[in-house]
Amino acid sequence: MKKPRRRSQQRRRLQPYSVQFYRPQLRQLARPWLLPVLALAIVIMGGAIGYRITEGWDWGDCLWMVLITISTIGYGEVEPLSQAGRLVTVLIVAGGIVVVQLSIQKILGLTESGYFRQLRELRFRRNLRRMHNHVILCGYGRIGREIAEQLLLETVPVLVVELDSARRLAAEERGLPVLQADATLDETLLEAGLHRCRSLVAALPSDAANLYVTLSARGLEPGCRLIARADSEEAAAKLELAGATVVVSPYVAGGRVMAATALRPLAVDFMDLLSGSEFEIEEFRLSRDPLLVGHLASKSLSELQLGRRSGAMVLAIRDGSALKGNPSGEERLGPGQLLVVMGSQKQLELFRNLLGDAIDTIETMRGV
Repeated sequence: MKKPRRRSQQRRRLQPYSVQFYRPQLRQLARPWLLPVLALAIVIMGGAIGYRITEGWDWGDCLWMVLITISTIGYGEVEPLSQAGRLVTVLIVAGGIVVVQLSIQKILGLTESGYFRQLRELRFRRNLRRMHNHVILCGYGRIGREIAEQLLLETVPVLVVELDSARRLAAEERGLPVLQADATLDETLLEAGLHRCRSLVAALPSDAANLYVTLSARGLEPGCRLIARADSEEAAAKLELAGATVVVSPYVAGGRVMAATALRPLAVDFMDLLSGSEFEIEEFRLSRDPLLVGHLASKSLSELQLGRRSGAMVLAIRDGSALKGNPSGEERLGPGQLLVVMGSQKQLELFRNLLGDAIDTIETMRGV
């Protein structure tokens, strides 16, 4: 009951922010064009009325004559003009020149005042509201760049949240959408689409900033998957207490990879090869509800024939704290088990369909 209430509070909080921000912006962006548009409308309607009075044409011919006159197309007169009609034409030409000059001056003034930059920013924020199932990357430093590159390789939509102007430009040059704002603020996370994203990565250079991001994100969206960077064990412990789903230390991870390369180079090469292929590794957590796992419970892998029917390979089965690697065909499935499976996207999709409602959660690892 608490989770829906939390989401309803988020919607109430987000909606006023959107309305209060976008409507004044739209009015402010439309205001500079009111005078040129009004002047053009006066010239067109005044000229049409002038032709109507002096020549007696219908409104279609009047408006057509005004159009070809003010645009200097020069198709020729609809009908021969009287002296009064020629005077109206002269006034339309003069009025058109004034309107054109006014418009040019207005455009030059808007360019100098940053109007078109505001227009691009508003368009970006409107597109931002349409993003779904994306990854929010807070920070585009050395770690953030590597994370973004890996996500781009997997064609995963990424939104970078970065306050530094130089890093923002670097991310934009790479073709990434960037929200230049403070990631530690609740308003920034809401605008980045926290309630619509697939995960959030806190890769800011400061442990304190990553802690703030984690606390804010967990408070706003309890079900969001949060991955945080930590430079020390103390910071990692605090980030876990703050609600981070996964805490990664670049130094610890780098040390483990270097040690693994020294001791088990073939395994590391295999993971590198996996990251550049179509194959993925997924973790399937079976439900603890015996009713949902009824068609799998107490049946062996050879009886279920999951590998033959899907083409995917079961690498390991975790039952509680025990991990069984390379399970034999006699291994039996049960509620709460974790299946580590490797295969292509199509094979894994077939594997998911075979498990059906027995799946509780799914985690995907596309190489390292």
